[in-house]
Amino acid sequence: MKESVLAFDCQGERLIGILSEPDADAADTGVIVIVGGPQYRAGSHRQFTLQARHVARHGFPTLRFDYCGMGDATGEARDFQQVDADIAAAIDALLAARPTLKRVVLSGLCDAASAALLYLNATRDPRVSGLVLINPWVRSATTLAQTHVKHYYWHRLRQHDFWLKLLRGGVGLKALRTLGRNLQLARGDAAPGDQRSFQERMASAAEGFAGAMLLLLSTDDYTAREFVAHATQTPRWLAVLARPSLRRVDLEGADHTLSTSGHLDAAHACIVEWLQHGPAQ
Repeated sequence: MKESVLAFDCQGERLIGILSEPDADAADTGVIVIVGGPQYRAGSHRQFTLQARHVARHGFPTLRFDYCGMGDATGEARDFQQVDADIAAAIDALLAARPTLKRVVLSGLCDAASAALLYLNATRDPRVSGLVLINPWVRSATTLAQTHVKHYYWHRLRQHDFWLKLLRGGVGLKALRTLGRNLQLARGDAAPGDQRSFQERMASAAEGFAGAMLLLLSTDDYTAREFVAHATQTPRWLAVLARPSLRRVDLEGADHTLSTSGHLDAAHACIVEWLQHGPAQ
């Protein structure tokens, strides 16, 4: 496995990436690791560095890069809803650097997974043959409240000590008001401006995408739980989740960033196996 620096332009700014490549016998599918913010191309506990190197050792050239305003890239910082140009520039750069590549797979964790879908919603880029979506971000006031009600309050209300504290005045009025507000939001009575628009665009992209998708979900992660709650209540997502072209893997006990070596290794193995039998075909 070898690595090199790949610098490329995006709307007048200079972006920096690291291209990991196999020593020989490279596949004709490349992988682009989109980095969620705010962080740079290495990722938490170097997870994107390790992912790129692992995938490259198994034959797939992989580019991880800093988009505008992050890491070594110039320009103003952007959030995940504003990086379409950065992703397009990374695809252009990878294919220009390695002309033998015929297609690319976009990989992202959290809001980077969301950014990949938003990019496809905006562009329908035919060069993208696959998506690796790890704990996608769909948070709004409603989804957060639903997750808290289901995974925290429901568990708390079944505990004997909660009711003892309530009877003794140990549960404050503020806590009860918080529960009431979360129940209201969980029913969908959220205030205007709760970011439903980006969720709808994500669902639209997934629905219209003809390629293969790998969905990795950490079971010990509220972001993943919010996504599941949202997807199972969204007809478009329900249809996508039922497709043979989508593979879902639940990583038991894993946290949001796959911070243990065992969970990270399991995710890497899933990605490589999926690449070998899915979007690379």
